[in-house]
Amino acid sequence: MRMAGRKCNKCGKKLPSKKFKHELKKTCKSCEHRWWRAFLRALVREKRLSPAERMASRIGYMGAAFLMAGQWTVEPALFVIGFICVLVQVTFRKQWNLVALQLNGLIAWTIHFIKTLG
Repeated sequence: MRMAGRKCNKCGKKLPSKKFKHELKKTCKSCEHRWWRAFLRALVREKRLSPAERMASRIGYMGAAFLMAGQWTVEPALFVIGFICVLVQVTFRKQWNLVALQLNGLIAWTIHFIKTLG
């Protein structure tokens, strides 16, 4: 049931069927184009990570593993190493709220580690 031309329900122009997404669509592609969506897509950066970003991400995963191991053993050294590794990742990604959180944990566990040595 292809029609030679259809009328757009938004702009009112009579256009060929190829100007619509599919046969049931009543609005042409040019009327459906939203400038806001195109603007937002332009703001999103490339999804591929640089080698430095990949390395920081891997260091962060390793830090998370140290933090999990620290939960099981309650060993302050594991917590300190874990917080340092995760701190590398969140600093590289500029997630400043998480940087503050990781610094807080690092300071607390460093103080605890020093007290257990003496």
